Amino acid sequence: MPDYDLYYWSVPFRGQFVRAVLAHAGKEWTEAGDAAISELMAGPVKRMPVPFMGPPLLIDRKADVAIAQMPAIILYLGETLDLMPATPALRALTMKVVHDANDVIDEITLDGGRQMWTDTRWQDFVPRLKKWMSLWEEMGRRHGLKRNSGFLLGGEAAGVADVVTATLWSTMSDRFPHIGAIMKEAAPVTAALARRVSALPPLSRLAAQSREKYGEAYCGGRIEASLRKVLHA
Repeated sequence: MPDYDLYYWSVPFRGQFVRAVLAHAGKEWTEAGDAAISELMAGPVKRMPVPFMGPPLLIDRKADVAIAQMPAIILYLGETLDLMPATPALRALTMKVVHDANDVIDEITLDGGRQMWTDTRWQDFVPRLKKWMSLWEEMGRRHGLKRNSGFLLGGEAAGVADVVTATLWSTMSDRFPHIGAIMKEAAPVTAALARRVSALPPLSRLAAQSREKYGEAYCGGRIEASLRKVLHA
């Protein structure tokens, strides 16, 4: 039986970061499914494995640990699966990348759909999106990342920062080619990193499985519909 149970909706979006880190580490997991998530969220807090408002939620059965909130889960997996850098400074920068990725997907969904995208809102947002991309580009430049080689924070192998970066930008670009085109122009070195890391066999398999399970879905609901409308996707 797999050591991990993941509670996340049947879309990539925020849960895909957790799936990607688990896959990169060669771990197997079960997915509870949408009905089980809804039931758990609707029930009393005292019956939850860990108090939480919404998924992702991860249960490490072997360690008897439950963690909610995407950045907290990624930190836990990075530490327990030996995917974090050796120094405190680089570990802190890794978590900055994770939190930045979390912020980007909040912004791309207008804070979870509090508003819907319109053509005007999207055009106003594009400069900010490019600035987000430039943060990754500058982070890589400062740590020696080259277009065809290297990793975001140095190191000899892809770590949490690289997996999260690849998951963020590759998933978004795959579902919305217009964003991919912006990425290639605004952050070409980061785009190349995302392609290289996404091509690693475990992550490539995960992407194929996700495409089979979820199709074109990204975050779901009316907010995804409005995003597709303005991006003609």
